[in-house]
Amino acid sequence: MTQIRISDAARYLSVSDDTVRRWIDAGALAGTKDASGRTTVDTLDLAGLARKNAVLPGDPSQIGRSARNRFVGIVTDVVADTVMAQVELQCGPHRVVSLMSSEAVRELGLVPGSIAIAVVKATTVIIETPEEKN
Repeated sequence: MTQIRISDAARYLSVSDDTVRRWIDAGALAGTKDASGRTTVDTLDLAGLARKNAVLPGDPSQIGRSARNRFVGIVTDVVADTVMAQVELQCGPHRVVSLMSSEAVRELGLVPGSIAIAVVKATTVIIETPEEKN
């Protein structure tokens, strides 16, 4: 069971320390004291709360697909030359960048402000972990 400080929990969920404290006070998240007397939370409990509270826009396409990673967002930038284009979306708190042909950008009508869905189906997903803090 990994315990982290309230400030780290808040940072990982992009909320304030006070919000995490309110969740503890309301019983939505269990807090325990570490050896120094600081309140900590269990990372597994935090992950469960994050999943339960996640609010992402629904996929408006109503298309069935095997890819499970769909991110609905707003196109924030399109950089295109005659052959290739880079399209950037803001999907909730996540920035997603896609490289595609300029022809595809034109056919899809992708311009800043457009609503789009990034569909990710990858055989390789790289996971990194932060350095251990002492």
